[in-house]
Amino acid sequence: MSVDIEAASRELELARDGAKPCPPLRGRLLPEGDIESAYQVQQVHTRQRLDAGRRRVGAKIGLTSRAVQESFGVFQPDFGVLFDDMAVPDGVEVPTSRLLQPRVEAEVAFVLGADLPDERVTTADLIGAVDHLLPAIEIVDSRIAGWDISIVDTVADNASSGLFVLGTSPRRLRDVDLRLCGMVLESAGEPVSVGAGAACLGNPLHALEWLARTLARSGDPLRAGDVVLSGALGPMVPVTPGAAYEARISGLGSVRTCFSKEADR
Repeated sequence: MSVDIEAASRELELARDGAKPCPPLRGRLLPEGDIESAYQVQQVHTRQRLDAGRRRVGAKIGLTSRAVQESFGVFQPDFGVLFDDMAVPDGVEVPTSRLLQPRVEAEVAFVLGADLPDERVTTADLIGAVDHLLPAIEIVDSRIAGWDISIVDTVADNASSGLFVLGTSPRRLRDVDLRLCGMVLESAGEPVSVGAGAACLGNPLHALEWLARTLARSGDPLRAGDVVLSGALGPMVPVTPGAAYEARISGLGSVRTCFSKEADR
């Protein structure tokens, strides 16, 4: 089948602007399994956002949790771009109307203090480049109807990005055991998702290494000041309008988000 990068990008943009999800792109505008073309669609979106005055503030890694991979039938990570207008302050209510099909997941966020320009990056390089860690809630979203996604669909859709919330008490990498840190995501006092650092490619630092190498290889490496959302520590949870969610990660503290009751634009 032919590849139509512009048409795929246009459909995703119309879904964002019109608050109406579009059918899956795979097998229709993009070939099944054609990840390279999917990233080209993502790059079109990135250029559009930058041209509109948005600022790139980092990156997100997706599909790092085995539970998330199995639920969507994919078996490798992906990445998307974080922009300044995607950041939501800790505890501030999110208008449900900003999103189409939101879900939440708890993650470890890395904030870099140095560039990572070499694709042969080592663990020592990563440790030296990380300035601090923060607990994070990623509010993921999909412009694909019913979350009927393959890796091609989610990559094209900026890794199913939505918004993100960072905690406000930074921790040093040396003070946290990222592999063993436990996570609980609660709503109304009840756990809705649990997990640990090991659920994220065995260790969130492994996810950061994968991203650093991938972006350096592409010629667009991670830079000092970038925020990196390293991937889910447990299953993501569909958002209920009017609900509040709090994530607690051992050694990192907590972060909270809540949603307005209105579900329609």
